[in-house]
Amino acid sequence: RGVWVDCFWPHIKNTTIQSCFLPYLYPNHSTMKFSDISKPSSDLLGNDYCSNVTLKAKGLSAGPVSVSVETERSAAGTLSSKIGGKFAYAGLNFDKLEANADGSNVLETSLVPCPGCKMTFKAKKGADLGLEYTAGKMTTTGSLDVLNMSKFSTSACIGVSPAINLGGDLSYNLSGDKAGLSSYNVGASYATGPMFASVTTANKFAQFNVGVLYKVNKDLSLASSTTHSSAKACNVAAIGGSYSGLGSVGTIKAKVGSNGVTSACLVKEIAPKVNLTASGSISGTDTSTFKYGLGITM
Repeated sequence: RGVWVDCFWPHIKNTTIQSCFLPYLYPNHSTMKFSDISKPSSDLLGNDYCSNVTLKAKGLSAGPVSVSVETERSAAGTLSSKIGGKFAYAGLNFDKLEANADGSNVLETSLVPCPGCKMTFKAKKGADLGLEYTAGKMTTTGSLDVLNMSKFSTSACIGVSPAINLGGDLSYNLSGDKAGLSSYNVGASYATGPMFASVTTANKFAQFNVGVLYKVNKDLSLASSTTHSSAKACNVAAIGGSYSGLGSVGTIKAKVGSNGVTSACLVKEIAPKVNLTASGSISGTDTSTFKYGLGITM
């Protein structure tokens, strides 16, 4: 978006001008999936925090196959690795081929039969056949459990304006004692200037989740996540922020959860295409609960 936009966008009061520029600042904002309707705030509060030690090597080439290797160290000091790859052949994309140390495997493929339409297949413990279709400002998805034929899920999201998205999802159990409609929820998001806000329902409208992201300036962003239900009018699930104005130090993030756990992390590029993430968390002031995480991605 650039420094000019970050500095001057908050001061543009004319909503017509904002409506003209917003699609360029958020180019995918009006064609998102419903599962991404709260993504800006949830990403700031959720991404980069970790409590394990990992080393990831991505983008390794083996002919037409892009290979990745990830090694993780457990609390006991043992190492476990998984190797993955992706490639395309005859229009079929093998988005993930993964072999894990415990013997399990993951397969994800996709196919684009026509513009705006993507068919997917994902197999891990189960097997799901999916469809994503985008037309104009509306994106719909569908997923069917083809292994047990037990569940069908669908969602839709439409950009009613450059700043507003509305959507919903539902799931239907196809077999067993719980056959029938198992879940249904709706949501909306709104973006204007430096602010983003979203509201989604959960547990069949029994709970409302509110996410807010505010970009104070080009370096500092703040976010919060709250839940609201009849049992508790307001529960602050998490509140935190991100600051990247320290130059070579990197990006610092911190948050506090409703469970009293305070977390912080540092994300820094220590060499070209080599990123370091150092994270730590503690419950209240009890030092015995301190946990740390360290990750290197190259």
